[in-house]
Amino acid sequence: MQNHVLPAVLLVASNVFMTAAWYWHLKFRAMPILTVILISWGIALIEYMLAVPANRMGYAVYTAAQLKTMQEVITLTVFVGFSAFYLGQGPTWNTLIGFSLIALGAYFVFRG
Repeated sequence: MQNHVLPAVLLVASNVFMTAAWYWHLKFRAMPILTVILISWGIALIEYMLAVPANRMGYAVYTAAQLKTMQEVITLTVFVGFSAFYLGQGPTWNTLIGFSLIALGAYFVFRG
């Protein structure tokens, strides 16, 4: 069971860092772009340190397509939370419907 769960946990953690790396700076528009890039690279390094082992371990029990699908669903879930709590932009009905259709696609990838 750990082989199935640990990759997902690491992917959640890595996506928290990647979402932060991509979007944290939107509240700091006056910060120079080079500074934003360098800080984001530092944050993204942590993401890579989590995502690479997650995919390596996960590949023992999931296909590459399943790992990618899992990552995309996790990414959208983390983004919705980040957007709502950090940026103050909660999901709209259209966003929820669109993300639900992606989740439906994930169901078919994992259906086997």
